[in-house]
Amino acid sequence: MITIYHNPRCKKSREGLEYLRSRTEEPVIREYLKEPLTSDELDEILLKSGLKPIDLIRKQEADFKKELKGKKFNDDEWKMIILENMKLLVRPVVVGKYKAVFAQPADRIDKVLNK
Repeated sequence: MITIYHNPRCKKSREGLEYLRSRTEEPVIREYLKEPLTSDELDEILLKSGLKPIDLIRKQEADFKKELKGKKFNDDEWKMIILENMKLLVRPVVVGKYKAVFAQPADRIDKVLNK
């Protein structure tokens, strides 16, 4: 089962979903702004992607620039920031059985499909 954490208002997220649909059966589509990630789901993404929480932050987002840019937080603090403000999460994120990727560009999804 493959899950895409998706924002239908985002062009890159729509491209990722289209790419994923063209290469596999219908994924689980999770509109994370309507149904936020749990702490366990975020931990799974971090584990399967090998990324740090800061790598999953949208640094071009206005809230980041206004409130967080230039501030130092540890990994647990960044995780809490993401969980409390889902619009800061990069998109789309695609999670498979063994791997997870931030799917920009969309062809990064191949890493999830190939194991």
